[in-house]
Amino acid sequence: MPHLRAILALILTLAASSPAFATAEHKYGKGEYAIITGGRAPNGKYSVAAHGEGDAGSENFRLSLMAEPGHRKLATLDNVNDDNILDSAPDAFHATWSSDSRYVAVSFRSERHIVTLNLYAIDGKSAKLVDGPDLFRDATSRIVDRANDGDMRTSVPALTWLAPRRFHLTDDRVFVEDDATLADKLGALGKAAKMDDGRVSIQFSAEADCDIGNANAISIGKLQPGKFPFQE
Repeated sequence: MPHLRAILALILTLAASSPAFATAEHKYGKGEYAIITGGRAPNGKYSVAAHGEGDAGSENFRLSLMAEPGHRKLATLDNVNDDNILDSAPDAFHATWSSDSRYVAVSFRSERHIVTLNLYAIDGKSAKLVDGPDLFRDATSRIVDRANDGDMRTSVPALTWLAPRRFHLTDDRVFVEDDATLADKLGALGKAAKMDDGRVSIQFSAEADCDIGNANAISIGKLQPGKFPFQE
């Protein structure tokens, strides 16, 4: 899946950099709205573009839905701002459009090894944030709260469109736990490895087909084991 490989490549490349270059930054010019990776819609009428302020481009950072070809701002995308981004460069944000340009998924790093995936419904001049599926929650009935749940070290969701209202979702995560209880609960969706300090590294890897129904409600198909892309 090219989208997942692109995200993994970004994480691995930037994580291997020195601390001074651990983020991808861009100094935006006044009025500059730079189209993100994959940001142009298939119908040619929309794009997703980034804009920020300050030398690092992260101050007052926002992504916007733009009207094309005039490159005119239509709406600000929710849940992308200077509080939850790590990078500011436009090529560090990845958009994946449905073939009819009615939906767009946007992924970006919110921490060095944590990727956020947002799904938006595009309707005329608006971009509505859709309550997206969570395969880990579906498998465990557990919601990971980053403020209080520091045991998740890596999270890389990725979306690939199969049809205008149907997509394939992968969810790959790494947890560090005191024991293998989580791995036992995950079954075929989990792998555990003992660490030198006695704790357990647990990989979660799952994938499923999802459908967008009425009012943008999303149904998740049967969960299958993923590819477990992270090296132990």
